[in-house]
Amino acid sequence: MHDLNELYQTVILDHNRRPRNYHPMPAANRVGSGHNPLCGDDITVYVRLEGNRIADISFQGSGCAISKASASLMTLNLKGKTIHEAEAVAGGVLQLITSGNTGGDELSDLAALAGVHQFPARIKCATLSWHAALNAVQGEARPATTEKPGD
Repeated sequence: MHDLNELYQTVILDHNRRPRNYHPMPAANRVGSGHNPLCGDDITVYVRLEGNRIADISFQGSGCAISKASASLMTLNLKGKTIHEAEAVAGGVLQLITSGNTGGDELSDLAALAGVHQFPARIKCATLSWHAALNAVQGEARPATTEKPGD
């Protein structure tokens, strides 16, 4: 358990400080978003699908360290996957976040998210970007916009 706690702290802090794929994507053909009113997390996930494959994925928004780190990890782990593969990965990660059980599977840096289950108030923070990404890939195609409502 000590190793998991260390991994949790190291990975979460690194991805919060230096989030990967943190930018709007004008070439996105799918967009998903989510808001967590309890924490103030607000995220937009941009996806460029080519056929059935996630050719590119990024995110932008504001939120707590767990929210930002989870979104960063999500982009790294879903890029290049088919929609079916992405759904399977997301399902496994959502289970991991809520249960803390890695199931003995090697999830690399994603295993760090298992530590979130110790903080029930933060589960929604960690799952927000994953739900937004699933909504994007399962939804209708729509062009990306970097404007916020009301701009």
